This record gives sequence, C-alpha cells and structure tokens, in this order.
Amino acid sequence: MANTSVGVRQSHERRVLNGRDAPSPVTDWPPPALRPKASKNGRLQTFRGGRWVQVAYVLIDLCFVCVNSIAAFSLRFWPAYNVGFFEFLRSGRSAGLPEYHYSAFLLLYAALVLLFCEWQGLYRTPRDRTALIESFAVLKAVLLATVLLSAFVYLSGITIVSRLVVVCSGILNVVTLIAWRLWKRRFVLRRAAEGIGARNAVIIGAGRIGQALAQQIEGNKLLGYHFTGFLDANHSTHPKLLGKVDDLARVARTQFVDEVFITIPSERELVKKVAVQARLHHLNVKVVPELYDGLGWTAPIGYVGEFPVMELHGEPIPAFGLFVKRLIDLLASITLLVLLAPLVALIAAIIKIDSSGPALYLSMRVGRKGREFVCYKFRTMVVNADAVKDQIRHLNEREGPFFKITNDPRITRVGGFLRRFSLDELPQLWNVLKGDMSLVGPRPHPLDDYAQYDLEHMRRLDVRPGITGLWQVTARKHPSFDTNMQLDLEYIENWNLWLDLKILSSTLPVVLSGSGS
Repeated sequence: MANTSVGVRQSHERRVLNGRDAPSPVTDWPPPALRPKASKNGRLQTFRGGRWVQVAYVLIDLCFVCVNSIAAFSLRFWPAYNVGFFEFLRSGRSAGLPEYHYSAFLLLYAALVLLFCEWQGLYRTPRDRTALIESFAVLKAVLLATVLLSAFVYLSGITIVSRLVVVCSGILNVVTLIAWRLWKRRFVLRRAAEGIGARNAVIIGAGRIGQALAQQIEGNKLLGYHFTGFLDANHSTHPKLLGKVDDLARVARTQFVDEVFITIPSERELVKKVAVQARLHHLNVKVVPELYDGLGWTAPIGYVGEFPVMELHGEPIPAFGLFVKRLIDLLASITLLVLLAPLVALIAAIIKIDSSGPALYLSMRVGRKGREFVCYKFRTMVVNADAVKDQIRHLNEREGPFFKITNDPRITRVGGFLRRFSLDELPQLWNVLKGDMSLVGPRPHPLDDYAQYDLEHMRRLDVRPGITGLWQVTARKHPSFDTNMQLDLEYIENWNLWLDLKILSSTLPVVLSGSGS
C-alpha cells in the first residue's frame, strides 16, 4: 500500500511537471495544487497562530495599565481614600473625591498607551529585535501617552485630576511593561535553548548564501529553527550535507523536516520540483533571493498587487514636512487673496485703462513631474506678445533655455511698474491655492523654454514650482541659466521648512527694492 501511494504521488508529480497539466512559465504557475487556499479554516489557523498572541499582549498591557493607575490613585489619596476604587463605580459617587473623573481618565489613558504601543510595533514582536530596542519602544510609547494626557488635562482646565497621579502612573507603566517583556524574552530564550517549539529546517543549496543562512539560524535561537543540513548536488565534502535535492522525500522523513529554504531560486525547474515535493510531504517552503551577490539580503519584501517586490533602495520622503508646507501654502494663499483683493481689483482696473486686452495673462507652464498647468499673472505686455517672441529672440540676454530682455519692447507702461515690484505675480496665489504651485520653489518655465531643457535640467521638476525661490533672492539679475539651475537644485537637495521661511523673509526686501524686470 505504501509503494502504491508513493507511485501515485510520483505519477502526479511527473504529470504536473511534464504532462498536459504542466503550467505555463508565467500565467499558470503555481499549479492549482500548490496555490494557497483562501478557506475559512485557513484564515482561522492564521488567526490562531499569530493574532491570539497579539490579543494576549494587549490584554496583559491593559491589565498592567489599569492596576498601575489604580495604585497611583490609591497612594496619592491614601489614607483619606481607603474604601476602594471600584466602590465608586457601583455607587456613582464618593465622599467628595473625584473618582468618576479618574475612572474616565483611566480609560482614556489606557487607550492611549495601547495605541502608542501598537504604533511602536510592540504587539508584532520580530524575533530579531533586541531587548534594548524593545524597552526603548515601551518607554517612547508610555512617554507619549503620558505627555498627551497631561497636555489634555492642562489645556482642558480640569484641576481635580492630580498631575502627580498621571506622572506616577507613567513611571509604573514604564517599569512594569518593560519588566514583563524582559521576563517573556527570557522565557522564550529558555524554551528556544531547550529546542522546545523549534522547527527543523533543511536548506537547498550549500553555497555561500546557503551557508550564511545556516549561520543565521544556528546563531539566533529566537528565530525558532533547528538547522538539520543541506541538500545540494555539489559541495559533497560539506559535513552538513544530507544528500541531493532528489533525496528531499527521504530526508524529510528521517530528519522530521518542517521547513525548506531554497537559496538557489535562479534554477526555476528545481524550485518547481521542490515545491511539488514539499506540498506532497506537507512541508513549508521559503525562497531566499540571491539578488546581485547578496545585495538584497536585508531588503524588505512588499507587494504590488499580487506580485512580491524587493526594495533595494528607497528615498525617504519628508511626509510631515511636506504636509506642513502645503498647509502653510493653503493658509497663506487664502489669507493673502482676501487681504489683497482690493489691490488686485485696482491693478486689474489700471491695466484695462492703460492698454487694450484682458487684465490677466494666462500662460501654460510646466510644473511638478512635467505636468502642464495654467499660470495666472497680470498682463504686463501687449496682447500679441507671444506671437512676436520669436522675432526678437535674438535679443535674449539670458543663457540657456531662458528668455529675458531688460528693455523688452513688448512691455506696457503699467507692466514695467508691475514687473519692477513683482506685483504681476499676485494672481499666482490662486495657483498656490489650487496646488499647481507653492509659495517657495523653482520658477515655472513656459513650454518653449521647457522644450530646450537638457536631461539634467529635468531635476528641477521634482518639486512644485514657486512664486519665489532661492534664485529670486540671491541671483535675480544673473544671466546664466546654469546658475539658476544650480540654485534650484541646491534648494531641492537641502529643502526644509526653515529654508522656506528664510527665503520668504528675504523675498519682501528684494521686492520692495524694485529690482524686478
């Protein structure tokens, strides 16, 4: 009967890999027998394997926070408060003591501690996290919760809640939450040292990556694995070699293997064969990338849809700083548009009186990531200024893809004054409000100038263009586009909110000096 069963399994394996049911290289792999099953039972097993542990950690923390808060309250009001904290919860009142408020704040404080502990990842404890890092995470979570609660008590004006109780509760929480985690760590370490709960692992491939993985497993018992040996057609002299890949079935039975690690994933047929064998013998299979000679060993794995991806390098995004920058743009643009509305209306009327044509000049510009948008300015030139631009391009005084003439014949009388004090750019506050521009950033260029960009010039489009920028306050009259580009790139590479504030503070004196053109 056993031989028959093995024969059936081998026949099934050959049919899957070589027969009519063989999967296509891309769309049909893994075959249906190897695809994960989204059954209710599978979900319950996943929940039982990890979620209940997390729930237990949450409940333990909750118990400690409640006990510590009650202890701090009792110590603060002892011996005047000697009836019991929970007696008030039954009666609804007490002899002039603020238990009701404290019970409400206890619930709020417990929720904050648990929330910040979750934010610090304390309920998803990776096995490679050290005790010091975990203790610091507890300290940070409790400190943030305590500070936030103290600030709420202070700002709300509630005087019946003792700050001393809050501080003592925080201290007790730091001590107890760290202490029980250190105990848990020692308990897990002791079990791991005794081999309790460890999973037997075999590694496919005894090369450099396989040996490095074996050292990791043997050197860190907290990973929960017991390394049994290698399977490899080569490296026959290695003392831990158990056989070839074809011996997986035998080794799995004799060594009681639970996990199979594949360290040579480039051999696709071998990976498929091991996956089928592991499925038949109820083994877990994990693939270790051999990307670029070990470059991807520490790279995190993520998913794009259903495709696993490995991030070899990631540029940090100052999300909070950009959020504050956008918030400043919104508040400043709304405020200035309201305050300057009479001035804007006056300038529009003067432009209409001075020359025929609309008061606003609408120009297509290139913004962040090359996105085109309509840029609003007060019209400072004659109506057909764009049509005659090519006729006077030979008079351009700037270098590179940048057009500027000091005494441009197309500029109107009022336009010259508006340009001198940069008043023509006031309508761009609407662009800032819409999100096309920012208060500070590289100036947006017209489409014809953008068409002359070199490849290295494209970097200035990584950020939103601005009404003012580093170039405007430091080298406004400099004729070189390369200087303009150098200052824009310096701004992009060294950006922070403080730099924006310095540029904004320097803009007003430059504007009042009348140095525009």
